This record gives sequence, C-alpha cells and structure tokens, in this order.
Amino acid sequence: MTDSSKMTINLALFGMTQSGKSSAGNILLGSTDFHSSFSPSSVTKDCCLGRSCHLCGFMRRGGQEITLQIQVLDTPGYPHSRLKQERVKQEVKEALAHHFGQDGLHLALLVQRADVPLCRQEASSSVQMIQELLGHAWKNYTAILFTHAEKIEEAGFSEDKYLHEASDTLLTLLSSIQRRYIFQYKKGDSLNEQRIKILERIMEFIKENCYQVLTFK
Repeated sequence: MTDSSKMTINLALFGMTQSGKSSAGNILLGSTDFHSSFSPSSVTKDCCLGRSCHLCGFMRRGGQEITLQIQVLDTPGYPHSRLKQERVKQEVKEALAHHFGQDGLHLALLVQRADVPLCRQEASSSVQMIQELLGHAWKNYTAILFTHAEKIEEAGFSEDKYLHEASDTLLTLLSSIQRRYIFQYKKGDSLNEQRIKILERIMEFIKENCYQVLTFK
C-alpha cells in the first residue's frame, strides 16, 4: 500500500555543456552525487540518477504533512563536445524510460546560465531535444532554471529587469512554457536556504499540473 504521507518528485536536467546542470542537481539533492567542475570540454558523459534524503514535513496536502524525496536525472550536455548528438539523445531516452518509465517525470528543467545570452541556435538545439523526448506535452512539463544568477545582481539587474531586457529568443521560450522559471544564486542565502526556495518554486509548478506526470515506455 502506498504511504500517502510520502511523495517522490522526479526531475530531469537538460542544457548545454557547462551550463551548471550537475551543480544544480547537487543543490536540488542537498548532496554531491554529481561530479561538477570547470572544464574546457563536456564533463558529464552518462546519465546519472541521484536521490535526496527525505525532507520531513516539507509541505501539506489534504491537511496532511508530506515527507518529500527528490529524484534528479542528470544528463550529458547538448550539444556535447565529445559525443554525437544522436548518442546523447539515445542515452537520455533510455535513462528516462528506465528511471521514470512507470512512475513518470514531474518536471524537466532546462538549465541556462543567467550570465550568457540565450541565442536562437542554442535554444533550438536544447528545446528540440526536449520536444523529441517529452512529446507534444513538453511545454506543460518544462521550466527554465537560471544558474549563476548572482552575476545579474553584480551587474545591477533585478530579476524583472533581466527578463524585461532578455533576448527575443528567451522571451519566446518563456512564453511557450507559461513563464515557468527559477533563479539559482550561489551567494547570500545558505545553499540549504537556496535549495528550499528552489524546491518550493518547483512544487508550485507541479501543483499547477495537478501532480500529473509524463510516462515513458
């Protein structure tokens, strides 16, 4: 029998090489499961699933306190500096089916550096892969996670001003996914406080979808 006081949320990270996917995954998990480092080439070559510890009393649902566990699938950068695009797609497709085939995916996070403008060609590659993997409903199950958000503060931008002056490519993408976005900072608040803020935002998106998931065969 399923324990109604416990909930597992399944997330997948997508994005370009050195966008900060693995680092973001570690923040979501509250761990160092994923290898993350600066490199002139793509670091992640294989899909990897990480599981968080249980977060007791994270939220309430139906008047009951819910213990939350997060599962995060880290994926190779796309485009990849060493692997062919078709190999990356196949690797991610198999990982989604293996890890989330029956239980389903709650949300795909497209990881984008806040300090790097999103250009049309780059966006097209990442979005195309998400579309192919998630199918026609991808827009309802995708959000953008802006990493290195502390850089926009250092440049004197607020989040609203940053988005107001963003490229047409980014604004069009945000519009297509119902403006689901999260800013991830690496200073100011502690990493645990940042983690909770990000998870609360993610849960807002999941609630908007009535806790529905995408399944993979």
